[in-house]
Amino acid sequence: MNQHRPISGSDTDEQASLWAARLDGSALSAPERAELEAWLAGDRARGELLSRYRELSSDLGEVLPALAAAGLVEPPRGEGRASRRAWAPGWIAAAALACAAVAAAVWFGMPGPRPESIATAPAQRRSFTLSDGTVVELNANTSAQFENGRSERRVRLADGEAYFVVTKDKERPFIVETPAGTVRVTGTVFNVRAAATSELEVTVVEGTVRVRPGGPDAEESEAKVLGAGDQLTSLAGSAVVRRLPAGAVDDALAWRRGLIVCKGMPLAEAVARFAHYNGLRITVTPGAVRQTAGGIGGVFSIDDPGSFFEDLGAMYHVSVSRGPDGSARVSGTPEP
Repeated sequence: MNQHRPISGSDTDEQASLWAARLDGSALSAPERAELEAWLAGDRARGELLSRYRELSSDLGEVLPALAAAGLVEPPRGEGRASRRAWAPGWIAAAALACAAVAAAVWFGMPGPRPESIATAPAQRRSFTLSDGTVVELNANTSAQFENGRSERRVRLADGEAYFVVTKDKERPFIVETPAGTVRVTGTVFNVRAAATSELEVTVVEGTVRVRPGGPDAEESEAKVLGAGDQLTSLAGSAVVRRLPAGAVDDALAWRRGLIVCKGMPLAEAVARFAHYNGLRITVTPGAVRQTAGGIGGVFSIDDPGSFFEDLGAMYHVSVSRGPDGSARVSGTPEP
């Protein structure tokens, strides 16, 4: 029967170090597993902290002899320079406790937090839960980095689209940084689409957000406050905010269902979205742009560019030629 020291009364760092030692030193009993699950459920940040201490535990083969030599922990008699696996779980726990302050100083005293990287491949959509509990859905061919800092939480989204359900934390604002502007909230639901270096679209589902269009040098006085149902579009720093009519928010978020809703959308914009989502090279000729001058309409599957091209030909009489590498060229008929 395991004679482990109770964990529930310790501080969080100490708790994490002890759980890491237990998990590394022996199999947990059913009551211990229930205790661990209850501890993890008490705070979303504990899972990341435990993971970090388990990283430390994996290196104890180097750390334990040094701690013993420094007199911070007494090794079992006769072990000498034994491997980490030779140390009993109780000794590992003691070493983890001795390491707790050092580990905290190393991990949490660093200049910045460790970034979390999330990404999707072309034609793939995924949902992620960040270390602060925020849920992020990434559209296809999108990547982002998240830093869970002490004073703020920051996502860097260079090119792509993401839907955020932000965990509320009034003391630590949540910032989405793109090349074309930044979005600042404390806890709300919104969608961000960043294209290349100059285009930004922000759609708010719940709560309010503060959007500062433009690059890093943009003036804070140019920031716009958006509420639920508002959408900001910014191109080269020139921003327009509009109140979306009924149903338009769902249309803007249709990508979460694998769809793109076009209601007078310029052909070049629709094609650019299909190209990005699917990792394809698609060009549009001036003749095709003139032929669809009023924009295009319809609901299309963003995962099926072939059907999209077929519908374009049937509805707008444009011609689409496909290359062996999957590239495409959309032309007017006839093209001058």
